[in-house]
Amino acid sequence: MAVNTTVEVAMPAMGESVSDGTILEWHKQEGDTVAEDETLVEISTDKVDAEVPAPTAGTVVKIHFAEGDTVDVGAVLAEIAPSNGAGPGSTEAPAETETPAEPEPAAEAKVIDIEMPAMGESVSEGTILEWAKQVGDSVAEDEPLVEISTDKVDAEMPSPASGTLTEILVEAGETVTVGQVLGRMTVGAGAPKAAATPAPEPTSAPRPAGDASVAVPEGAKITPVAARVAAAHGVDLNAVTGTGPAGRISKADVLAASENGATAAPAKDDGAKLLKGAGAMLARYMEESRSIPTATSFRTITVTTLDGRRKQLKEAGRKVSFTHLIAYAIARAATEQMPVMTNAFAEIDGKPHVIDTGQVNLGIAVDVEKKGGGRTLMVPVIRDAGRLTFPQFLDAFNDLIARARENKLTADDLQGANVSLTNPGGIGTVASVPRLMNGQGTIVATGSIAYPVGLGAIGAAIGAEKVMTMTSTYDHRVIQGAESGQFLQVVEAYLQGEHGFYELLFEQLGATLGPAPEPPQPAVLPAAEPAPAGEPARRKSDVGGMADDTMLQAVQAAVSLLKAHRMHGHLAARLDPLGAEPEGDPALDPEPLGLTNEIMRRIPARILRTHVPGATLADALPKLRETYCGTIAYEIEHIASHRQRTWLREKIESGEFRGPLTNQEEKALLRR
Repeated sequence: MAVNTTVEVAMPAMGESVSDGTILEWHKQEGDTVAEDETLVEISTDKVDAEVPAPTAGTVVKIHFAEGDTVDVGAVLAEIAPSNGAGPGSTEAPAETETPAEPEPAAEAKVIDIEMPAMGESVSEGTILEWAKQVGDSVAEDEPLVEISTDKVDAEMPSPASGTLTEILVEAGETVTVGQVLGRMTVGAGAPKAAATPAPEPTSAPRPAGDASVAVPEGAKITPVAARVAAAHGVDLNAVTGTGPAGRISKADVLAASENGATAAPAKDDGAKLLKGAGAMLARYMEESRSIPTATSFRTITVTTLDGRRKQLKEAGRKVSFTHLIAYAIARAATEQMPVMTNAFAEIDGKPHVIDTGQVNLGIAVDVEKKGGGRTLMVPVIRDAGRLTFPQFLDAFNDLIARARENKLTADDLQGANVSLTNPGGIGTVASVPRLMNGQGTIVATGSIAYPVGLGAIGAAIGAEKVMTMTSTYDHRVIQGAESGQFLQVVEAYLQGEHGFYELLFEQLGATLGPAPEPPQPAVLPAAEPAPAGEPARRKSDVGGMADDTMLQAVQAAVSLLKAHRMHGHLAARLDPLGAEPEGDPALDPEPLGLTNEIMRRIPARILRTHVPGATLADALPKLRETYCGTIAYEIEHIASHRQRTWLREKIESGEFRGPLTNQEEKALLRR
């Protein structure tokens, strides 16, 4: 005889890491009838939302928790009086229970956990990108089961055995830790298609929070029901304040905001594409880099020595690129003379710290073509690069670049850089100010190797040297501008052959060091034509006429001197109120360039396109120094717009905005 009793509806388990949930909405109230498997209540956890079905048909006689309450797994949510007097709580067991409970095949089946694997020493978590199999699917051993993305690499996780996927505990988009159980599968001859569990299960697969097509603010907690309601009503979630546990936005919050006229959220563009894997990680790094206070130093160097030594190595059968030599010079300079450039900032226990690893871990930016098309940026790391011999450095460099382009880098290959090098000059970029990533002290960018702007057509004819601009972008919390400027100066010294750079390099490669490369010479010029009758003869050294070699070199030196004042004059500016001498820069001195007073008096200032007063370079140079090395410093040559640069040069050098103050202006200034 059946006994009428109530059936308890318990809070079901929704994954190993889920211990409680919040009641979102009751679909039935006390006194309502409910069919078996009909949705009874909707519950939200910090991982998923799920609809709990009725375990039996009957009448809801008791609801133990109200909407918004937090309940533990296993807690009784409600009680149902079965309509037929027999349910899970009936004292009269149905006849079917007499049948054998464990068929022979089921006894051979075994359930195993699918765990998040380790993907490198530095990787502690990852994000589920996509499940290749769904619950009930058969899967072979080593067949791709799920794709996981970490902050370094993406990887397909293979199935640990052949069998049937019976449970998915973590949905796409969720973050998991190494060793966490992602799902379960049944292996063995009698493996069923899906595992049965005594507790009531959700009627549909759990959905990650924020699943609806609405923009969810970063860090916001929202139930999927609320997200779907926001999408349906066009509510901007940035304007909604959550009243649920831990500030979670509920359906009621969204409806209240809708009634109060919250701004409609922008519709998702049809062309929008979700960033995943390395692309998503790169976007995240770029966002994080915005929190780093950086500054950038610029330095333009001649590359005659660098180019000449590389050609000598090429003739000796050694495959060495400009980037190889520049990267090694950076590593040596930072290791031997400027270790401060490797310093990184970190906040530990809420207090600022400087991180000094004692070595240069050099990151090399590599443009990589992805398997599915498109491109991304990867930065593999050469560890302790400044203490490697040059052959060791070459091997490490070439190995990392090759594996980056073959998508064979591991997570550890991409970890720990404190100085990085990027080379946009390969596509003609003159100078670049790249982003500095967290954990790094400096990133160096090299520009294109070419004649100075405006001399491309005549550079070879007048004996001009090719140049390259380097920039050093640094973390201003732990590195100062003078240190960055000095660092670029030291790197240039290595590339020009100081500190035995090329001698050691050639010796380690087993190549013979040739003579020092000579600066280029002007092309041979035709003789000047005789002056027409009645006109005075023109001297070969007249700049307005056909110039001789000495005068051409002098003009080139004058152009370099002018450019040095515009780019590095601020290093000699008298800015210290205590009167300390500025660092200065050797490029500001005309003497090493061979510019004597006599030669400078023969160079018209108008051909240099400077705006300071003076008929000749000798007249203009003191004004040029006063402008760029006085009590106001200017640094404008990094500005990308040519129109803006030329306008600023004219206004700065002409002194248009530096006129004396009127009596009224002086009085107004004193009254402030």
